[in-house]
Amino acid sequence: MRSTFVRAERSDLAGTRLELLLDPGTLRPLRDGVGDGVVAGSGDVHGQPVFAWAQDGRDRGGSLGALGGETIAETIRRADRRGVPVIGFPHSGGARLQEGTAALTAYAAIFHAQARARVPQISVVTGPCAGGAAYSPALGDLTVMVAQDGLLFLTGPKVVEQVTRERVTPQALGGSRVHDANGVAHIVADDELAATELARELLGYLPPLQGGSLPLAPPRPPRPGDPGDVLPARRAQVYDIRDVIARVVDGGELRELAARWARNLVVGFARLDGAPVGVIANQPRYLGGTLDARGAEKGAWFVQLCDRFEIPLVVLVDTPGFLPGTRQERDGVIRHGASLLRAFARARTPRVTVTLRQAYGGAHIVMNSRDLGADHTLAWTDAHIGVMGAVQAVELIERSAIAAGADRDALAEAYGEEHLPVRRAAADGFVDEVIAPSDTRDRLLGVLHARTPRGAWR
Repeated sequence: MRSTFVRAERSDLAGTRLELLLDPGTLRPLRDGVGDGVVAGSGDVHGQPVFAWAQDGRDRGGSLGALGGETIAETIRRADRRGVPVIGFPHSGGARLQEGTAALTAYAAIFHAQARARVPQISVVTGPCAGGAAYSPALGDLTVMVAQDGLLFLTGPKVVEQVTRERVTPQALGGSRVHDANGVAHIVADDELAATELARELLGYLPPLQGGSLPLAPPRPPRPGDPGDVLPARRAQVYDIRDVIARVVDGGELRELAARWARNLVVGFARLDGAPVGVIANQPRYLGGTLDARGAEKGAWFVQLCDRFEIPLVVLVDTPGFLPGTRQERDGVIRHGASLLRAFARARTPRVTVTLRQAYGGAHIVMNSRDLGADHTLAWTDAHIGVMGAVQAVELIERSAIAAGADRDALAEAYGEEHLPVRRAAADGFVDEVIAPSDTRDRLLGVLHARTPRGAWR
């Protein structure tokens, strides 16, 4: 039976948000006598227990005081003790000025609880969040942001103008388009109801806590068609890697995350035989699938997320290498590339790599190569693997012959045929299996059935 507390106070935004999130009649309030613009409690999502909290931005501008901060921190702590996810709806102008240091202490307690929690934390940003309220989503695991109303910034437009003389609108400073492109927001929803439904959906891919069992769903066939048919006839042509993914995963469905951040790398959740997997794939449609600083940063974040919750990783590789240039060096591509290397090397979750068309140089290594610790490496029959592409290679090793008039294209073709076909890498033991594209799903299932702990796979 739905709590009378819910019916009595539903003029407040915070309570309404929890009602939208939780299964009907399951809300059990926590510290409901405190108020202070915060409503919190436990309930169910799809029949599974969760904790949740929400702020009412109309209550003193959503400013956080000591009592409201303690309610949020205690909600996170209880979720962690029980081992269930926690969903937050931050909507706040920041620390309450009238309470001074006490309000700052409240934020510190929230951050401490978030940083130590072992359970999934999802933030749904439905209104303006400034100062400490903006840090809270970034400390969690996944952030859903409402397109028009969601705002995240450390200092609002008025403070920016006072300090820097820069005039900027709230949307231009911290709107969804800003944070969709920089990776702060992982999904942007059209409205608050859609954002809440997305939070419910995301919970279906995550275990209740680190080390918990993965949630299973009824298996479904992928989108019809051979995934190899997606690749163009010419190697230099681009295509959308998501079309390959759709022909491999259940229902052809990928819940892509941070889709506008580092578009040359696609990451997201999908299912294989009903069990969740994380998918990380080069995207030839953007920058030809090359890796760059932002792409490496995005990849490292996602690998660490999946490893934290032991979600198996499927890595689809089609990359000519790292993007060269002075801008990349200034952007710290070495540091970000090393972060992706470190994330894969340290990951303990099962992970399988499939090279589709090409993998060269450092990008081959960093995309979960065998000696970086991949559990199993597969490659399609026409894939090429090597230090660099044939044209670039002969420009270096045959430069004297080319200067003397040798046919560069003929030299490149000969080099490619001798050194780059995947059968060479497989013969040397650097690839575990060479497979037909049509066998990709079956081989992924075979490997993951054998590698995934806790009986998560049927």
